[in-house]
Amino acid sequence: MNAASHRPGTNGSSRERRTSFASIPASAASSSQSAHNGPRKLPSQTSLRRRSPNSSSSLSSSRPLSTQSYPSFHQKQRRLKSQYPLDSPELHVEYILVASFHVDRGPIMEHQYPSAISGDENMLAELMLPDQTHVRSQDWTIFFLHKDAGSEEENEYVESSVGPHTGNNNISQEHGGLNDDGSEVSLVDEDDDEDDDNGEGPPLMYVLNLVNTKQDTSVKRGAVVKAMAICTRHSFLHIYKPLLLLALEDYFKSPFPETLAALYNSLNAMDLSLLPRLSYLERHILQASDAKDMFIEKFEQMIKRRLEDESFLRDSEESPQRQPPSSSSSSSKYALPRDTHEFESKIIYNDIAIPVKVPSATPPETVGDFSLIKLIQIFSGPHASSPQPFALHPHLTSSGAYTHPIIVLVNALLTQKRVIFLGHNRPSGEVAEAVLAACSLASGGILRGFTRHAFPYTDLTKIDELLKVPGFVAGVTNPAFANHPEWWDLLCDLPSGRMKISSRIEPAPVTEGSLYFQQQNLPSQSSVINSASGDLTGDSPFMDDILRSIASRHGEGAIRAKWRAYITKFTRISATFEQTVYGATALHIMGPGEDSVDGRPGDQLDVSHPATLRGHGYVWPDDVTKQRELNVIYKR
Repeated sequence: MNAASHRPGTNGSSRERRTSFASIPASAASSSQSAHNGPRKLPSQTSLRRRSPNSSSSLSSSRPLSTQSYPSFHQKQRRLKSQYPLDSPELHVEYILVASFHVDRGPIMEHQYPSAISGDENMLAELMLPDQTHVRSQDWTIFFLHKDAGSEEENEYVESSVGPHTGNNNISQEHGGLNDDGSEVSLVDEDDDEDDDNGEGPPLMYVLNLVNTKQDTSVKRGAVVKAMAICTRHSFLHIYKPLLLLALEDYFKSPFPETLAALYNSLNAMDLSLLPRLSYLERHILQASDAKDMFIEKFEQMIKRRLEDESFLRDSEESPQRQPPSSSSSSSKYALPRDTHEFESKIIYNDIAIPVKVPSATPPETVGDFSLIKLIQIFSGPHASSPQPFALHPHLTSSGAYTHPIIVLVNALLTQKRVIFLGHNRPSGEVAEAVLAACSLASGGILRGFTRHAFPYTDLTKIDELLKVPGFVAGVTNPAFANHPEWWDLLCDLPSGRMKISSRIEPAPVTEGSLYFQQQNLPSQSSVINSASGDLTGDSPFMDDILRSIASRHGEGAIRAKWRAYITKFTRISATFEQTVYGATALHIMGPGEDSVDGRPGDQLDVSHPATLRGHGYVWPDDVTKQRELNVIYKR
């Protein structure tokens, strides 16, 4: 048997990304010529197994994590926990930054509170003051920071979204147990930290930045430009916008550290301790449901426990002569949410109570406040009125030259292409929103790794560093990017609503897996294709359904649910393809005869147990349909 016909190993020759805590991976420079066109590799099967605390071997003493996503089948749930406990050392906001534009020196950093962020201050100041800021009275930007290389004590941060990776875990599947707050988190206390890290290192630090330009004839250029940013680990950073608006106005009047201290203390005094931590399945149900009282009992439990704790403290501290307050007066200050999808709290700033609503369940790769509907409409309108053919590429144009632009975008992200969103003469916040929406679109709340390669806003001065990142997605406003097709694989022009595949994109490589699949299925491929009619991928009917839902005003939640189903199906078919070609899949589902979640390694599942299902994987109505979909997906 020749080398091309044998079944390739699961490691194969696919590119693997090395562990890195720097802004650019150590292997990026050497692999930059081919890395950005390689498919985004799914984690190996061993990466889905938890290392045993009693052994250094992760293979001999570990179990598939996918079964640990459903511990309710095997163990009794423990006490309900808060997402943000009162005694947690974690801060809501870790840093507040202020930058301004100096006539002679350009962007400069004025203040960093409570301490300086180690790293390049000039780079941070440039990001906080985007291009063409002076022509707008106000602009919002978002960018990401992550821990730099070096000792843990240094806590250095640098701009980028290339986070630390372990092995070849580039995209992980939340359902498979790699979620940073999976269902077992609320049940198994000792596993919290490990799940939160998720093999990708610390969470990204998200930076929300507000820029204001005030006209002032007394200064040289006739205007004063200042920017204020907050750095937080919370992906729902948009809730802080009202506070930034007030604080930046105060800073113009009083540009001193005390102004920043007041904001810092107010933000970190926000109480989210009554927000319960939901399991993976509970979060999924809550996101898919419109019921405003879904899981209301969990909020009731949190309030009940708080009242019990306060009563215990009163009993231990107050003298017997003092009469404790009634339970009715105690419970009145803790109200149940009107809609369990959002937790209502407040931030006291300068004696003003500012209400905020925190999402009760935030899917992976969802950062900030964006609209999938807006992103889809931007590129669907021109395509519907005047379709233009794309240059053919096996990874991108899965339905031919007239593949829907949104499908081209998703294919580009899934196959780790370099994607640029260009918004010439548009606010930088608009391109940042498009980047964040694209990450959520391709993730579907299932796959991970997109935001760690995302640059919601960047500029021309950072192009050299950007090109070292494989498979990035970036937002820019400088039109010079459009004139350099060697910098990108897919250009998404927001003003025109058009996408363009680069003339310099590398051709899709022939992998061992695709070659093996072709050789094993040559007799059936032609018959399957001939028997099929219309779009083999099903993407065109899917996009028609999406557009009908948008026209019918089904809402953002319905559109996100449809995309989640689309990505889920894509992931399951990909897992079947891996099993067909490699004999194993990284998207592993535990079957009968494998290790039990509660038992020791070697213990077998009870096949008579009602929670035990025979077999695993995606199920097709017939072999013809299965073969047709596998024939379509192997090119991607």
